[in-house]
Amino acid sequence: MKRKSILSILLVLTLILSISLSGCSKQADAPEGDGMKIAIVTSPNGVDDGSFNEDNYNGILNFIETNPNATVQAVREPTGDPAAAVQAVSDIVADYDVIVTPGFQFAGISTVAAENPDKKFILIDTFPEAVDGQEEFDNVLAMMFAEEESGFLAGMAAALETKTNKVAVVNGVAFPSNVNYQYGFESGVNYVNAKYNKNVEIIELLSYAGTDVTGANVGGNYAGYFADEATGKVIGNALIAEGVDIIFVAAGATGNGVFTAVKEAEGDIKVIGCDVDQYDDGVAGDRNIVLTSVLKVMSLNVERALSSIKDGTFEGGNVILRADTDSTGYVKEEGRHQLSADTIAKIDEAYELLKKGEIVPAANFNGYTPEDFPGLP
Repeated sequence: MKRKSILSILLVLTLILSISLSGCSKQADAPEGDGMKIAIVTSPNGVDDGSFNEDNYNGILNFIETNPNATVQAVREPTGDPAAAVQAVSDIVADYDVIVTPGFQFAGISTVAAENPDKKFILIDTFPEAVDGQEEFDNVLAMMFAEEESGFLAGMAAALETKTNKVAVVNGVAFPSNVNYQYGFESGVNYVNAKYNKNVEIIELLSYAGTDVTGANVGGNYAGYFADEATGKVIGNALIAEGVDIIFVAAGATGNGVFTAVKEAEGDIKVIGCDVDQYDDGVAGDRNIVLTSVLKVMSLNVERALSSIKDGTFEGGNVILRADTDSTGYVKEEGRHQLSADTIAKIDEAYELLKKGEIVPAANFNGYTPEDFPGLP
């Protein structure tokens, strides 16, 4: 009897151990990232800015739509100061699996990433600052976009559609991504002038010239902030007074002031939206002021990055996304633009050359100028 009792106990223990191991095996086989806790930390404009931040946020929402156990928390850093931006990330890093940080001011999160190797970071519009000589990190996917390509398409659209032969670009702050838009725009105008024998002038207001991160004067029309609608309206009105009839707006919430100036202006003045499709923002009574919008396809790439974390294929590194991955472009869908068929044909022809690398518009630090770049006729 005693021997049978011992055998019974051993059988029970074996059964318990088997169940326990089975449970452990089941957890290990669960998809990586199930129930992922995501945070997005943004500039003062927040995730509902209708532009840059919102497009990144939409990428997260698209991921959650197909992964309903994942969650997201939006955190707005109210100053836009780089040191404050890094501190805002540091304050919450312990509570999340993935932190998405859209904007140049978040370059310094590399220090937080180095101290938290078990966390993942998706950095948009800049590469991380070096830490002890290290420039890439296994847990940071830093995505920059060739804004100069989208800016180039905006410049083409403006130069091909202007009636006054005066166009302009309004920017927020002369961060590299914003200067890329400006230089790309100017490259596009110069391309049209050379290829199609036009004489379109790019209007710049000297009092709003920008200074880039190296201290160089880059010209243009810079408000100095991404959330200053009042200054945006002042710049918009000043450009309209100079005879400009198409304005490319790459200025975040500051651009809302430019939109207002154009809506209130007399005559057929148009704007070109930036980062996302801004056609709905262009409604002004029975008309629409948006000619088209040029795109940085951030939402798709943020969603791709989150999916790679979930399926275990995530790789950190610094990447520049271009037309060849459909990461830059412009809006030509019916009902969302006011471009002529001829303009679309000309832009599409140039877009194929961008994909092939036969046109390389000027950018802040690529060594080319809007007056001298590969592909200029």
